[in-house]
Amino acid sequence: MILGRVAGTVVATRKDERLEGFKLLVVQAVAPDGKPKDSYVVAVDTVDAGVGELVLVVSGSSARMASGCQDRPIDAAVAGIVDAVDLVDGG
Repeated sequence: MILGRVAGTVVATRKDERLEGFKLLVVQAVAPDGKPKDSYVVAVDTVDAGVGELVLVVSGSSARMASGCQDRPIDAAVAGIVDAVDLVDGG
């Protein structure tokens, strides 16, 4: 799973017909403390996430197990909106 923040949306008027009706989101990976990383992914939104929200992204075969994504050409899906991240001090 990837922890990320929704940075924007993707509009694709021509795409595989099995992706019709899906919202595509640009998600920037973040560290557990919320600091942004330099990596981005385009993911299918399965939870109605919005720009700025902290989300969980699943990829690969796990993405095709998300709600409504079976048998579709999907490599990444937003599978949850994160309410909080609690880090435990290891020291």
